[in-house]
Amino acid sequence: MDTEPTTHRVPTRRDCLKYGGAAVGGGLLAGCTGKGESGNGTSGSSGTTTGSGRSHSVTMAPVGDVEFESIPETWIANNGSWADMGIALGREPPKGLWRPNRYHTHVYDDIPGIDVHWKDLDELWGKSLSKERFYELGADVHVFDPVFVLSRSKWKQADLDEIRENVGPVFGNSSYSRAFQWHDHRYYSLYEAFEKLAQVFGAEQRYRAFEQLHDEVIGRVQNRLPPESERPSVAILLVSSNEPEEFYPYPINEGTSYKQWRDLGATSALKEAGIKDYYVSGGTIDYETLVEADPDVLLMWDGRGRFERMSREEFQDTLVSFMENHDVASQLTAVENDAVHRGAGIYQGPIINLAWTERGAWQLYPDEFDRDEQLFDRQRVADIVAGNVSP
Repeated sequence: MDTEPTTHRVPTRRDCLKYGGAAVGGGLLAGCTGKGESGNGTSGSSGTTTGSGRSHSVTMAPVGDVEFESIPETWIANNGSWADMGIALGREPPKGLWRPNRYHTHVYDDIPGIDVHWKDLDELWGKSLSKERFYELGADVHVFDPVFVLSRSKWKQADLDEIRENVGPVFGNSSYSRAFQWHDHRYYSLYEAFEKLAQVFGAEQRYRAFEQLHDEVIGRVQNRLPPESERPSVAILLVSSNEPEEFYPYPINEGTSYKQWRDLGATSALKEAGIKDYYVSGGTIDYETLVEADPDVLLMWDGRGRFERMSREEFQDTLVSFMENHDVASQLTAVENDAVHRGAGIYQGPIINLAWTERGAWQLYPDEFDRDEQLFDRQRVADIVAGNVSP
């Protein structure tokens, strides 16, 4: 579906925690007494200011029209894409994520004034997704795609309704890949989703400042790219070992996970070879299949975020060294040409995307982009996060 769903009111908050389950004034309120930026909302958000904060509603597929009595202060999210968006909007980190180790907070080490570490966040989805933990955290808003939870966990619609009614609203969409078989509603680009979250948090000015910065950076980078005929083919592969013998394939699609590679003009060797996305096939490929596809560049993912926490040298000394000494892997063009790289990760918001676009340019076009060249202004990012933006 390409259009927003029919809207419906989601009048929820964690009032059962505060009032023993009794509704206040005959109804439950979503949100809390936090404050967002001054100024008017953007398209898709409507609201009025009341004594307790800004009442507003935001529409997003598949959750419809979600009403907030005021700006949420506390929140949880399913992944690092939303978490990074929240940090970019000047929010406190989410209280928890499904799997915090996939949130690449090391990127913030290069940004003045941002002190966030994934180890400080609660893991919400270990062996299962616990409703009790939602009650304990008592978040004002839960940022995740409810259809994802229904398709990937033992939760039923009644469980989601319980959290909405007794704790706080659910708001979100899974758009990091376009290969999901269960995803029958609208997808959003990274910046479309970012704008929606900005409306939730009343932080539209920060959103617009990041959008402008992003457009400037991508425009400058793309002006320096070589002709299309000279751009590399890549293969994005997830592995579970430093000495892999099988690979989970991820052909580039329109999902947010692949944004930097699309912006950098890379083509997908896996797609050209007819290799199906792991989200579709559920299967792996071996070195022989990879040799047939023979990408110019290999971009390696690790499901637990290990590669991103390695230095470039550590990565070279482990996985790359193994492939260089492997009978079949050593035949790959990417291995022969020293073009096996850490491939970033699945989850990215606006800050992480800037960092990964910069590194991706270094990796794909080393003759044009020197590793000592900064392609975006770190201090400008810090200023936007701090709220130093023009209306």
